[in-house]
Amino acid sequence: MSEFHGRTAVVTGGAHGIGAAIAHTLVKSGLSVVVADLLDAEGAATAESLGPTAIFRHLDVTDEYGWRQVLDDAEANFGPLAVLVNNAGIVDFGGIESESPAMFRHVVDVNLYGAWLGMHLAAPRLRANGDGVIVNISSTAGLIGYSGIAGYVASKWGLRGLTKAAALELGDAGVRVCSVHPGPIHIPMTAGFDESMAAGQPLPRFGEPAEVAAMVGFIVTEATFSTGSEFVIDGGATAGMTLVEPTKAHGTWQ
Repeated sequence: MSEFHGRTAVVTGGAHGIGAAIAHTLVKSGLSVVVADLLDAEGAATAESLGPTAIFRHLDVTDEYGWRQVLDDAEANFGPLAVLVNNAGIVDFGGIESESPAMFRHVVDVNLYGAWLGMHLAAPRLRANGDGVIVNISSTAGLIGYSGIAGYVASKWGLRGLTKAAALELGDAGVRVCSVHPGPIHIPMTAGFDESMAAGQPLPRFGEPAEVAAMVGFIVTEATFSTGSEFVIDGGATAGMTLVEPTKAHGTWQ
């Protein structure tokens, strides 16, 4: 049972995919949840499906006023804030030479600045409440490099670093801050990807949103001595690459 049973969580990018799965998991753990997203119809439907302990609020994560409204509504409807999940994110397929300056800036604004803004405004509330958890949804792109998505990689490495800085600053208030690093997951963002890209992983498949949500639920409810930590859920993709299948001969591995 969550130590935050009966308190409030805000999940950005909560309308569908990983965010919706996280919202579902947190409601099951006893939290009330604000589903925050730009997608009004999908977000409202997701919140309705979660029952009376969930509401939807429109949010552009780069908008400070919008953040303040969402946090105020969360506490007005359900009580003190306990959990913030920064899940909202976008990707643009452009490398160093091809990505426009405007699009690079937009990706970083949503994925990194948006998360920072939420933390900046939520942290005083969590500090006042004497505890809480912030979970930042990064990516394996925050652990290794990928070509062709320069802005996304930069933003997700930045989010990983921001998580560690926040963990150092907020630990004295009893607030834990962790990052989650999914690999390929079945979500709208990856709908156009060939699933053969997962063939080289130790677990050769795409993950499911519910699997990421289970990791977030564990961080919130069970991982009470973890902060500044990276939780990787990628089918083993970042473990390395098997170059040669080992064979056993004459009692030795060759």
